[in-house]
Parts: sequence; structure tokens; C-alpha cells
Amino acid sequence: MTRWGILATGNIAAQFAADLSLVPGAELVAVGSRTAASAEAFAARHGVERAYGSWADLAADDDLDVVYVATPHSAHHEATMTCLDAGRAVLVEKPFTLDLADSTELVETARSRGIFLMEAMWMRCNPVVRQVCDLVADGAIGALTTVQADFGIAGPFPPESRMRAKALGGGALLDLGVYPVSLAHLLLGVPEHVRSWAKISPEGVDENTGIVFGYDSGAVATLSCGILGQTPIRAVIGGTTGRIELADPFFRPGTVTVHRAGAEPETIVAEHVGSGYQDEAIEVQRCLAEGLTESPLVPHSATLEVMGLLDAVRAQIGVSYR
Repeated sequence: MTRWGILATGNIAAQFAADLSLVPGAELVAVGSRTAASAEAFAARHGVERAYGSWADLAADDDLDVVYVATPHSAHHEATMTCLDAGRAVLVEKPFTLDLADSTELVETARSRGIFLMEAMWMRCNPVVRQVCDLVADGAIGALTTVQADFGIAGPFPPESRMRAKALGGGALLDLGVYPVSLAHLLLGVPEHVRSWAKISPEGVDENTGIVFGYDSGAVATLSCGILGQTPIRAVIGGTTGRIELADPFFRPGTVTVHRAGAEPETIVAEHVGSGYQDEAIEVQRCLAEGLTESPLVPHSATLEVMGLLDAVRAQIGVSYR
């Protein structure tokens, strides 16, 4: 049995708690928040045995095998470091931190202490997305030429919301753009060329952002994210002999359609259960059982390379959280 703790009590923590009940061998035994009242209310709703009124108290619980950090991403670094300092394995909600420097510090700390650490980029653990990667690797659509992906949602969001507040790491890029960027990275790796543009809000965060990655192979990724209007949230992967279409939402698609040259389209239908967070929890438990300190599905290198790309985009569009 893997004993889990959850750090934070917001909506995503609640979804993760619900999905954890779908994971064989998982037990949610503790929750921690900045206030005892919030932790106790969450524990009562989700049947959690222990509630702590501070992050440090949760991290100090030696009965825990791993802690899931579900705070707003502006607090990921502090919360994760609190857990690592206590020797606790950690699954950190995406994006890992606000920038590459903070992400690198967490990875180096975990590595130096031999502690498991993983970014909760659940897309990389999704069985259908993994199947798509296998198809691409097997040459189902030839050599890759394009990746197109978008993630835009409609507001309006008030200035103090986590989607707009600069102090909370607001804006479209870190919250939504991390998905298209991660998909391009998953399929094509680190680009040699990065170009981007954004509409900046009065709060100083990006509201609508376009990104182009160029690769010396000739491949191009065209990506977008925004908080001003709903977009299709689909992805298309193009190759020299076909294409693969991932339905909305592409990071957890219900269907994937493979178009091969000279053949009828093939549709893969996913049977989703829960909200999708169970896949990353299953991967964490597999890694812990095997004594791994990082996941081969979500390796530290991928987390740092994606964060480096997000930093590069932010530098071009003029958004800084420091």
C-alpha cells in the first residue's frame, strides 16, 4: 500500500483525491494546508484520516510515502522544498515552478538526496497519448513535419484570480501553454528556434500567446494558448506519409484518428475513467515500488527542458514573475 498525502485543498487537490480512489494500492491518509480549518474541511469531505494546519507538519508525517503538491504554481517551489527537506517523495502539479532556476534547484536537491520527484504532467502518463507516441516512433505517419496544438479558455477572469494575478504566476502560458509546449517537446524535442508573441494584460501577464518552434530537421510546431476565448483544444501531428488528430482535449483525448497515406482513417477510442489524474499516480507508485528516483515517462530532463522553453517564450513576450 502506498500512503499519500495531499498538500493544498483547492479544486485540483479534490479531483486528485477522488481519482486516487481508482488507483490500486493507493491510500490517502493525510492532507495539509496553511490553515487547520481548510485541512480539516478537506479531510472531512474526502474521508482523510489526518489533517495538518501547516505544510511542514504534513511533510514531517513519517507515515507518508509520497506527497502530491497541488498549490497554485507560484507556491510549488516552497511547498516542494518543504517536502524534500523532510525526506518525502513528491509529485508536483504542473508547471513545476515559475522558472527554470527554481525547477533546477528542486531537481538538484532531490537528486542529491536520492528522493523521488516528478512533475504531474499527466498527459505524458495518459495511455492514449503514450499510444500516439508509439505510433509516431514506429513510423506510422513517416518523418514528423508539423505539430499543431492550442489551449484557450473563455473568461472573463477577475484581476485577482490565479489566471490573471501576477503574484500567482498568472497568464495563459504557464497554466495552459505548458500543454502544447509539452506535446511539441514530447514528439520533437528541444527546438533550435523559438519565436513568440503575446497580448499582455494590465496585470502584466499574457492573455493570448502564439508560439512557433523551428527544428533543424525542417519540422515546425505552431502552438497557442489564451484566456480570452475558447479554442478547439485539439492537436494535429503531421508527417511525410500521414497525420494523427487528437480530439478535444488533446492532452486526454477521447478519440485519436490516424490518417495513413492510401488507407482508410483508423480511429482509436479511449475509455476514460475519473478525471485522469490516476494515471500519474499509478506511475508514481510504480517508480516507488522499483526504487526509482525519477520517472522514465516524466523524466527530470523533460521537465527542465520544457521549463527552459517557457522561460524563452516569456523573455520574448516580456512577462517576468521575479
